[in-house]
Amino acid sequence: MGRNRAGRQGRKRPGDKSRMSREAPVRFREGLGVKFPRATRLLLGFVGPRDEAEEIKTRLAGFLHDDLRLEMSPEKTLITHAGTEFARFLGYEIGTKSRKHGGDGYHIKLRLPLQKLEAKIAKYVRDGEPIHRSELLNETDFTIVSLYGSEYRGIVEYYALAENRSWLGRLHWVMEASLLKTLAAKHKMSVKKVSRTLRAEIYHRGRYIKCLEVKQPRPDKEPLVARFGGLRLKPDVTLKIEDGPTDRDRWHPRNELLARLLADVCEICGSKENVEVHHIRKLADLEVPGRREKPRWMKIMAARKRKTLVVCASCHSAIHNGQPTRKPMGDAVIKE
Repeated sequence: MGRNRAGRQGRKRPGDKSRMSREAPVRFREGLGVKFPRATRLLLGFVGPRDEAEEIKTRLAGFLHDDLRLEMSPEKTLITHAGTEFARFLGYEIGTKSRKHGGDGYHIKLRLPLQKLEAKIAKYVRDGEPIHRSELLNETDFTIVSLYGSEYRGIVEYYALAENRSWLGRLHWVMEASLLKTLAAKHKMSVKKVSRTLRAEIYHRGRYIKCLEVKQPRPDKEPLVARFGGLRLKPDVTLKIEDGPTDRDRWHPRNELLARLLADVCEICGSKENVEVHHIRKLADLEVPGRREKPRWMKIMAARKRKTLVVCASCHSAIHNGQPTRKPMGDAVIKE
């Protein structure tokens, strides 16, 4: 009886919103025996006149509608001439160019779209000038450099096949300036002094390249290294591309809190003694009317947009008593 009762309780009713919200982004059509994502993009190459391409497009739309019961978007299904204009696909511009030395046929060429480059740069500039990122001022130097480095590396490696990959040099300059300004604002130092402290070189693909580097020492172990830059921008057709989110600071896994707990480190002072979790009801509670300046723990939670904060017992007690928390231990890699 208990088993049947549990089964009835666990069964989802039609129209249950909780079930629909966890539904996988792929639906199974039992009658057809195939799987289709809700939105599938295909790029088809065709050698021939445009009239024949239009006929193929019409027949393909009919097949999808009649046989598979799928709709093809007329606005997004375009026919382009690869020799005179580029087709957009998965963030790349795709076209053709004739073979060298007068050979027959064409080569496929991949390019980084200028609009994509401008969109990436826009995250780090204001009024045409690189800016610091205020939401990172309460993070450690290692975390800030690691975050900028992972964002830049993800973009550079994704466009490894682009023949105009060197255009990312402009993105590198903007992101580097934004990174240095962020660290300078955190430590209240000049950008030039921060730059001199972090300058390093790394060997990459046959040559030494300048980069920014922060090392975090560990007892009885090799130091952890966070690095920004140090990548050549020459096209690399042999690089294995792993397509994933590049805005890591805006993406949080489901087990994020568990990972922070397992780190067993106070996110305010860096202590590893008696680590606990401070929790607030909602982020709006951080906006206290009449408060001149937010305490450090509020700034950290507001910047991360998280209602939880992993803290030591000392900092936790100080938060509840309205007292200043302990200062970070070993936070500053950049010294005065």
